[in-house]
Amino acid sequence: MAQLVIGSRGSKLALWQARHIESLLQALGHETRIEIIVTTGDKITDVALAQVGEKTATKGVFTKEIEEALLDRRIDLAVHSLKDLPTELPEGLQIGMVPEREDPRDALVGKSLDELKPGDRIGTSSLRRAAQMRALQPEVEMLDIRGNVDTRLRKLDEGQYDAILLAASGLKRLGLSDRITQALEADQMSSAVGQGALAVEIRQGDESTAAALAPLEHSATRTAVEAERELLRSLGGGCQTPLGARAVAAKDSVALQAAIISADGATILRASAEAADPVEAGRAASQELLAAGAADLL
Repeated sequence: MAQLVIGSRGSKLALWQARHIESLLQALGHETRIEIIVTTGDKITDVALAQVGEKTATKGVFTKEIEEALLDRRIDLAVHSLKDLPTELPEGLQIGMVPEREDPRDALVGKSLDELKPGDRIGTSSLRRAAQMRALQPEVEMLDIRGNVDTRLRKLDEGQYDAILLAASGLKRLGLSDRITQALEADQMSSAVGQGALAVEIRQGDESTAAALAPLEHSATRTAVEAERELLRSLGGGCQTPLGARAVAAKDSVALQAAIISADGATILRASAEAADPVEAGRAASQELLAAGAADLL
């Protein structure tokens, strides 16, 4: 049996994710190794995340170099945080497997919503999180923060911020659940498309890798994230669009809740859709948002 080479970014969280998939494959009897690849998003650390794509003329700032390695056959599969993966993949690549989703919520670390005071400094690199926090707490100061999870927690502990916003899934995967002060529910903060889910990207036509991954597929998660990604695709947004979405798949349908938020948090447009087909649900929610004026916010 040929060795499967797994491509990953080098951050602690990215390596946790790659090792997680590696352990699942090894449990099925496959030989594997991990190849660390530095991406554009890893190299540019002095610019707000929303501006990185503008500087590099690419949406996949955390995926481009990994996808090039996949196309060049230097790796056989790539493990991504699904929220980092653009809705339009390069020609010749596909999502080969989606495992079960972790907690999709956003989390406040340092203070809860009720503990925040006017003037408190809240760190986030996400336009979506910043906009929704301004809606929840208009008198706090939203500041950009970059770096991996450990770096952001250190900056919080040093007093540079009064609280920071992170994905609950990343904290849980790194064994840092105790740092979560408050996990925010969907009616408080709508999550990023694909948040909490992983995607394993492979080459189209690579039947042996696809077969190796097939037993690890979680169909309910795949259905949910397909609805969320179709919503984003239909709206023409990237991973830094101030769009939130959360889909839940049942036996015969998928229900999708979505929101688009103005940068100042003053306007929030919401939509919901339910359909048997995830693509249909995503398109229906996007049409509802566009009818409500979403184009002005995008």
